[in-house]
Amino acid sequence: MGKVAFLFAGQGAQHPGMCADLIESEPAAKAVFDMADAVRPGTTEQCLSGTKEELAQTINTQPCVFAADLACARALVARGVTPDVVAGFSLGEVAALTFAGGYSDEEAFELVCRRAELMADAAEKNPGAMRAVVKLDATTVERLASEAGDAWPVNYNSPLQTVVAGTPEACERLDLLVKEAKGRAMKVAVSGAFHSPFMADAERGLAAYLADGHAPAQPSVTVLANRTGEAYPADEAARVELLSGQVANPVQWVRTLQNMAADGVDTFIEVGPGKTLTGLVSRTLEDVTALPCETVEQLESVLAALSEKGE
Repeated sequence: MGKVAFLFAGQGAQHPGMCADLIESEPAAKAVFDMADAVRPGTTEQCLSGTKEELAQTINTQPCVFAADLACARALVARGVTPDVVAGFSLGEVAALTFAGGYSDEEAFELVCRRAELMADAAEKNPGAMRAVVKLDATTVERLASEAGDAWPVNYNSPLQTVVAGTPEACERLDLLVKEAKGRAMKVAVSGAFHSPFMADAERGLAAYLADGHAPAQPSVTVLANRTGEAYPADEAARVELLSGQVANPVQWVRTLQNMAADGVDTFIEVGPGKTLTGLVSRTLEDVTALPCETVEQLESVLAALSEKGE
């Protein structure tokens, strides 16, 4: 059996009722949500009963998805599953760092709430949009984004899916360019141009917050960074730069997955709401296993699959 990776879901994976049965059935998952409620009262209720529109607001999305991510990972560990390496998509990177010992749960949750505030403020000051472009390779999308104007590739999700962020006008121009190139551009339901230069104010604010006694400790489990696809470094200043700069720079997800596979990972477990990352693994790598783990049923399926691989 090869190595196991945990992949922590990002913003956009949220949905009403996420992790409901896991909270009820797995004490390790409930403990994470209890912590979240102590720091930010009402988080659990928002995850379970919040509307789709309420959960889509960045200020709510980030703390809710963070809690769900960490709860799913802790439930797996309580059942005897430990990863060799972890990574998180965008917001999920904070959950991955926390799981790996970079922060206490409370410290990380406070950080996530601050990160959400900063990104929401930046989005309000710099209105933007995002498009998921499929059926075209990254090089082509980079060229089309440049032709569209104020638009930048920001999430390298899979070989044939790249997300672009920019002004609403540039994204509309991109729609036409993508169609002409025989690709498809889909609107992403977000409130800002995340991971683009429009998040520069959020990056500065987050850097100041991290430098003021909130830098991540050296992880005890290897964490691959969004910006590089490489492991978080031993140098504290470099960790601060990676984590703060992440909000205004592209997510190198393809590179992250490829580096994991090259290091011997053949089982990828998505922890948190939804199945987005599971799908990206399947579209990026061959001969690997990718499994979601948000519900009790999915948890049992993961345990069964790992048991079978270990035989």
